Amino acid sequence: MQIDICNGDADGLCSVVQWRLHAPQEARLITGMKRDIELLETVSAGEHDQLLVCDLSMRRNQRALRRLLDAGVRVQYFDHHEVDAVPMHPGLEAHIDAASDICTSLLVDRHLGGKFRAWALVGAYGDNLGVVADRLGTESGWSAGDRQRLRRLGESINYNAYGDSEQDAMIKPSQLFERLRRFRDPMAFVDGDGIGEELDALRQDDLQRARALTPYRQDRRARVYLLPDAAWSRRVRGSFANILASEHPQRAHALLNATASGDFVVSVRAPMDAPTGAARLCRQFGGDGRTGAAGIDRLPAKQLERFVDAFAATQWSGTTRTPGGI
Repeated sequence: MQIDICNGDADGLCSVVQWRLHAPQEARLITGMKRDIELLETVSAGEHDQLLVCDLSMRRNQRALRRLLDAGVRVQYFDHHEVDAVPMHPGLEAHIDAASDICTSLLVDRHLGGKFRAWALVGAYGDNLGVVADRLGTESGWSAGDRQRLRRLGESINYNAYGDSEQDAMIKPSQLFERLRRFRDPMAFVDGDGIGEELDALRQDDLQRARALTPYRQDRRARVYLLPDAAWSRRVRGSFANILASEHPQRAHALLNATASGDFVVSVRAPMDAPTGAARLCRQFGGDGRTGAAGIDRLPAKQLERFVDAFAATQWSGTTRTPGGI
């Protein structure tokens, strides 16, 4: 049995789309919303089964990964999140790179030699790697207009994965994947399937609401927003954070969504000019992520001011590398 497992955002879905275009095969797909990270815990598999895992933190899935490997499952693992140690096991083929200018779609693209690069660019744009995707897309011959279409699709797919549950999304990520995989070229998907335009229209409406919000706290280095407990704000959290990061590359951003329990779900973006430190900050509060973009699934309300103070005091560092070798 072949099982494909991925995050339900643009990077995860576009990674698996590339692989299945490269290696057509009937496979069971396990995916979910952006915050559904520990998906390997849901997998029951054994000897002779094969897993393709894309865009899921190996650190968060370490226990389940070892269980599956010990059961005789063969695992291909592509991911760009930080991990303490990659298990040494004959059943594991791991492609891990946590650099700030890489995403899982680009790791798959690297492995496949650029065979389905347009889909890799969609994933990279969705993962807020616009500078990297623009440079790689230009080198590959795409016009500015084509790159803009790929960007809009990637951002719309990514937007669809945010929310506390699939009820917040316009379309379930698993259903969206089935529509994406029918097309070898994402341009053909945009022309042949209206869901991309529908997602973009809803995203623009949600962004307009988000832009009307007043920052909870801000200075020249950092800005914090508190978002209400509403479906639109849960959907737009990631897109809004990415846009703010692109518009103000010298400033860090934190978006905190209120929940029905009174706690918060947090998205953090390090400054694009110094994209290191987001995961380290979030791990202090039980979260995780990448060096440039990370989050916290549950921040108790009583820790709000402590988090805001820690966020404002964070010393961001690092520089964005060029996409050489991708």
